[in-house]
Amino acid sequence: MSRNKRSRDLSFQRKPGKPKVFLNEAGLFDYALRSLGRAMRTESEMRRLMQLRVEPGKRGDAIINATVARLKEHGYLDDAVYAETYARLRQQNEKLGQRRVRQNLQHKGVDADLITGTLEARYADTDEETLARQHLERKRMRKPENEKETARVMRRLVAAGFSIAVIYKILRQWNVPDESLAALESLSSESSSDDSGAE
Repeated sequence: MSRNKRSRDLSFQRKPGKPKVFLNEAGLFDYALRSLGRAMRTESEMRRLMQLRVEPGKRGDAIINATVARLKEHGYLDDAVYAETYARLRQQNEKLGQRRVRQNLQHKGVDADLITGTLEARYADTDEETLARQHLERKRMRKPENEKETARVMRRLVAAGFSIAVIYKILRQWNVPDESLAALESLSSESSSDDSGAE
């Protein structure tokens, strides 16, 4: 083996790192504030992040619980505010349907009852068909000209969280042939299985 190859091989070997330093309650609180300053987070997400910063076991859990309580007390961590803000931004900016927002909030660890209450309030006065059309406009998707384009529109609307009934309605108004609409049934069943897996 040449000297150059040997030196290259050695450069890839890891040097022994410093032992991990765990945070105490004050340090964890400061870390949490910095993290929340970069992005809003749910309690579940924040707990996952903090878990990596404290010693494993009961002592670490106690520090996390105390830090979470303090964050809530000061109003820095509030799943109800998070859920409302998240749902509002996804509805207004991305034009997402209720089912997609529900899946995302479930994935982020928000309580199911809180999600339901938030979405009922947020989407109560929303016309789903109008929102679905706005979503298509935002994605620059026009009336499909063939079966491939129809399938693309279907997949886009299912992924964005719109009901099969609304997707049917939009495609029928575009005079999409019934044979193309049949593909929506399989997308509908795939979407249902995704929903059950997300819960």
